[in-house]
Amino acid sequence: MKKKSFFEHIATAPYVFWASIFIVGPLLVVLYFAFTDQEGKFTFENILSLSSYSHTFIMSLGFALIATVICLLIGYPLAYCMSRMSERTRNVLTVLLMLPMWISLLIRTYSLMALLDNGGLVSGLLTRLGFEKLTFIGTEGAVILGMIYDFLPYMVLPIFTSMNKLDVRYLEAAADLGCNNRKTLWRVILPLTMPGVISGITMVFVPSISTFYISQKLGGGVFDLLGDTIERQFQNAVTYHTGAAISLVMMILILISLAIMNKFSDSGEDIIV
Repeated sequence: MKKKSFFEHIATAPYVFWASIFIVGPLLVVLYFAFTDQEGKFTFENILSLSSYSHTFIMSLGFALIATVICLLIGYPLAYCMSRMSERTRNVLTVLLMLPMWISLLIRTYSLMALLDNGGLVSGLLTRLGFEKLTFIGTEGAVILGMIYDFLPYMVLPIFTSMNKLDVRYLEAAADLGCNNRKTLWRVILPLTMPGVISGITMVFVPSISTFYISQKLGGGVFDLLGDTIERQFQNAVTYHTGAAISLVMMILILISLAIMNKFSDSGEDIIV
């Protein structure tokens, strides 16, 4: 393997410094607090105490998985349709899809609350039409809808990029070999776009499992997810160590999920016709 030159080491130095200070450093701080008590002594008590938060872990995983699956079911057909449209229409739809991402998540969540609140626009419209008043805020569906609304573009864009780069000759070859549209989708298009699917799943699942503001506002404070629990623990210096332990376990879960998805991505690149 070719050794890096002096100038290459100089060029990479700022990135190494940045990663050390703002990525590795905070992780080491979390690791320290997770395995120490208030007196700075080494202990496993913080990790062992997480058994009382098992319901929070299960609920957070469940919400994140449901939101990710729904985003995939919506995002894959949308990305496929976008890749088959004219360039002008495709560009317009891409801008419309990215437009909400230019707005703060805080504003987007408040806007969704204004629409779906028990006395919001949708509820008022349904009442005027003679239907019952909408009671949606404070339910599981509201939290999952907020996740889908905020993170759907992160699912569509990677898949759309993979489909946009797809060589049309593969589709023509599949048609020549007798594949219909359904077989072409499952045996050619899906394997070739699997890297985009894996990227989309990762970009939706990771923020969904760690979100806290969406669950606070759309969940009405009823649902205590991992992000909410960590935020509350770090608001009190006495519970810093418990919050660090929860953060550590959550990071491990995310890393395991990333490793599994990367494994599927590596094994899903073959085309079977």
